[in-house]
Amino acid sequence: MSARVLMDGIAFGESPRWHDGRLWFSDWGAHQVIAVDDDGRHEVVATVESFPMCIDFLPDGRLLVVDSARRRLLRREPDGSLVAHADLGGFSEHPWNDIVVTAGGDAYVNGIGFDFPGGEFAPGLVVRVTPDGRVDHVAGGLAFPNGMAVTADGATLIVAESYANRLTAFPIEDDGTLGDRRVWADTPGDHPDGICVDAEGAVWYADVGRQHCVRVREGGEVLAAIDFGRGAFACALSRGADPQLYVVGQDFTDPPSPEPTGRLVAYPAPAPGAGRP
Repeated sequence: MSARVLMDGIAFGESPRWHDGRLWFSDWGAHQVIAVDDDGRHEVVATVESFPMCIDFLPDGRLLVVDSARRRLLRREPDGSLVAHADLGGFSEHPWNDIVVTAGGDAYVNGIGFDFPGGEFAPGLVVRVTPDGRVDHVAGGLAFPNGMAVTADGATLIVAESYANRLTAFPIEDDGTLGDRRVWADTPGDHPDGICVDAEGAVWYADVGRQHCVRVREGGEVLAAIDFGRGAFACALSRGADPQLYVVGQDFTDPPSPEPTGRLVAYPAPAPGAGRP
């Protein structure tokens, strides 16, 4: 499968999102949110001194940023200023991770549940943040919750459980709470990280250790796989004609490389993105 490198020299790329005709992502290492067009031209749109710092967008286009360092959710206003959107500190003191926003403006944010790396494992959680900033605990008992996505019909939240080698689904109730979980797909041998949903109902997930992205149906049938050649942390799909799968990642070695190894790559995709993000 042909690939186009859109950007090199990324310190620690994560959380890609297709928005308003460009690919947005977070460089956790540089503490920047960056937007990239299809020719590789890029700009820094926000700076947040946090690690992690995943992103998504409210229905009106305003950017939300998970400021894990301060255990809060930030909102970027039209003038470029960053303001507090919600306080997450009352629900977990451990790192906050991914975010996905529904078409109605509810944001689901997950927390790892323990200090990573080096901390003793404990289960993670998901909270729901309403458009007015109220925070409710909606799910727990997750084995390192990572990437999240909402299906095109808005009815299901899918969470990558990295330590359980699976994608887990929750029905989204009318009031925004989550119903009983089910296994959406087992991913034997893989530790799914960032995910996205396509218009055919399949999910792409990135895997750091095996350095690839995999497309699966509900139930676990593997439809395609892409070798990324370095740790694949997350992926996103464009909309419309000529769909592209964008993958961001870097070498993940100990000790780390003294030079940035992060890369954003675009691959032709069989179907465009759907749902959220």
